[in-house]
Amino acid sequence: MQEWQTKEQLTELLYSLVRYPSISGSEDELALAEHLFYTLRQKEYFKTNPGLLSLHPLKDGRQLLTALVKQKEEAETVILLSHFDVVGIEDYGSLRNLAFHPRELTAELTKRKADLPELVQKDLDEAGEWIFGRGTMDMKSGLAVHMSMVEKAIAGEFDGNILLLTVPDEEVNSLGMITALPVLKRLRDEHGLRYRACLNGEPMFSKYPGDKNHYMYTGSIGKVLPGFLCFGKETHVGEPFAGLNANLMIGFLSEELELNEDFVEKVGEEVTPPPVSLMQRDLKKEYSVQTPVSAVSMYNVHYLKQSIETINEKLFLAARKAAAAIERHYDEKVEKYARMTADFVKPEFKVKVFHYEELYKLAVEQFGKEEVERRQNLLMKKRDTGDRDFSTLLVQELAALCKDYAPMIVLFYSPPFYPAVTSHHDDYIAATAGTVRDYVSHHFGIPLKTVEYFPGLSDLSYIGPVASDSSLSPLTGNMPLQNKGFELPEDVMEQITMPIMNVGPLGKDPHQWTERLELTYSFGYLPEIVKVAIQSLLRSKG
Repeated sequence: MQEWQTKEQLTELLYSLVRYPSISGSEDELALAEHLFYTLRQKEYFKTNPGLLSLHPLKDGRQLLTALVKQKEEAETVILLSHFDVVGIEDYGSLRNLAFHPRELTAELTKRKADLPELVQKDLDEAGEWIFGRGTMDMKSGLAVHMSMVEKAIAGEFDGNILLLTVPDEEVNSLGMITALPVLKRLRDEHGLRYRACLNGEPMFSKYPGDKNHYMYTGSIGKVLPGFLCFGKETHVGEPFAGLNANLMIGFLSEELELNEDFVEKVGEEVTPPPVSLMQRDLKKEYSVQTPVSAVSMYNVHYLKQSIETINEKLFLAARKAAAAIERHYDEKVEKYARMTADFVKPEFKVKVFHYEELYKLAVEQFGKEEVERRQNLLMKKRDTGDRDFSTLLVQELAALCKDYAPMIVLFYSPPFYPAVTSHHDDYIAATAGTVRDYVSHHFGIPLKTVEYFPGLSDLSYIGPVASDSSLSPLTGNMPLQNKGFELPEDVMEQITMPIMNVGPLGKDPHQWTERLELTYSFGYLPEIVKVAIQSLLRSKG
């Protein structure tokens, strides 16, 4: 029996998924994986073929799910990719208790319509049927549509196999998708599958406020997360020129990097946003009149076709410019202070800039590899922080060992890393995109635009063809966590790389308290659109 085919049925399915507050890292992220497993196991097909429905463990105990629907003697397979974790709900304020109850939240916000942002009011006043709630848009609606495709596959509506893959942790480190790579390889080998394409169900993103266009995507934007540890020289606040405040250093680095147009990349009509700071703070643990010796900042840097080497060079150059600006500022202040103070001795220093890899080598030269590794292993055994903070701690430990080189700025990288991927110029994907566009235009009167890069980051980055064939060594070599609890499995990624597309629901305001989904398109039109896309991917010659 098919349960997830009509708009009403899909809406109820979505409500049941959203009711699990599966915030990344929470207990309910675990619970939702199991709920999905037991929900799908009720299907007669999986009762008869229990080995085709599985939960697969991540190293931290969370689980991803695969559900394979096979046609007899058929190898051709399309992967349907989604994630079931969501971001937190602190932004909901007094409405937090309703964040995972779309029906009730929608009713309450409708009552308060006059207090909502103008663009939200406009959506509610115009055509369309909107529901609110965390995860309604990003991306449990996409998962719901994929579950409806599983039912269609069981009913024999596709000339090929469908493999549903839904993962946790997409919103943080994509550990779910990284863990899925060897799982996909194993399933391919065990069942003799030939992966034709991966079809993601992330929602379409507005390009600007009030954007009314509809989009599908043939790639996904890339992201690196560079960190900068500023290690100064401590001093008493009564003798400020006897040292260098790390907070001063981090301020000049922010001025150099924040919104820096040198990092903006344009490909066709697509333009990446400039770097934005995601973290900036000193690392002093308690109050005292000693100046902070270390501070850290991390920046979101998007890219399309640039090589990792190029991005790394730009970041290093920005740090060197900041170092020069720090020196100029310090010298200027010293000169002015010296005029007011008799017998003032001008301090001399240079701000050095290192890659993490360089600093590690300096530490090994001074103290030996055994001692450096002993210190890092000790930190790992006592680890009680997330990846960003622990990466910072590893760099801070090296900088403290090498404090004779201070003041210094150390460039390093932290997870997550998303490679830029694209199938935009793949004739196979272009043919399917054309088929989908024609179908949507003819049946629904909607111009569906093809965009090369999905702008919101997605797990397609780990399975699609990379946009730039550059080496990842500038990244992995300067990533303190590489092989210390985090690995980028480049070899496995290469083994199962395949063409990619993203065809998803219509929504607005992901990661905001006004996150909402439009039901007419998302559950009225999209299931047929995704069905056409799958049929085309299985029919076309890849």
